[in-house]
Amino acid sequence: MAKIIRPTYPKELSIGLLLLIFAVSFFLSGQIFETAYQANAGKNLYVGMFLFSSAVIIMMLVLWEEFLFPIKVKPNEDGMVFRNHRNKLLKQALIYCAIPAIFAFLYIEYKVSVVYFSIWAAVCIILPVAGKLISGIKNYNDFLKLTNDTIEYKNNHLEGVYALKDIQRITLIKDERTVLHKIQLLTVKNEQITIDLDEMELEAYYAFIDKFITGHYKSLLKPNTES
Repeated sequence: MAKIIRPTYPKELSIGLLLLIFAVSFFLSGQIFETAYQANAGKNLYVGMFLFSSAVIIMMLVLWEEFLFPIKVKPNEDGMVFRNHRNKLLKQALIYCAIPAIFAFLYIEYKVSVVYFSIWAAVCIILPVAGKLISGIKNYNDFLKLTNDTIEYKNNHLEGVYALKDIQRITLIKDERTVLHKIQLLTVKNEQITIDLDEMELEAYYAFIDKFITGHYKSLLKPNTES
């Protein structure tokens, strides 16, 4: 059974924040339409404003992915696997598709202020892609698997499986905030392997990975707080 390892804000607070963002964006949405109401004669301007605010909320849901997709980890029979869930990425991409569709509809159906419309459309369309989707696609196959016998990983450039009996030391490299971002393995053959967690889109799991390694590989552990 999957376990939520990093709860988001309470639902009531999260929904309240989204409603506040919706209200503010609804108020600001008048900027994207021609100021003269007669320019949109026959159109229900409030429908357009509602759709624009909905696009902003969809953007926030893609960026703030923990609202719809809480960070979970599912133990397997002999350890833990940390990866970006592919179903989550596919659902995010489908949700995101509503944003360009809304802006295309608004552009076709309403007379808009080109400058403001272009700015808002660029923000809502580009930000989720740059902030979440590209990174998720780039690291689609990345994972870290920790078991009682092996450490296995894959990123865009490297991959490997290392038996614990062949490792003489594990070093946890942390940044200035003492947040884990790399794992170094020193094998019995004096080979050094660096697992770059910060290149694998696993930020949400740093604390849990740190806790797992500290608890399960204590005899091999050499703490390190270098950035």
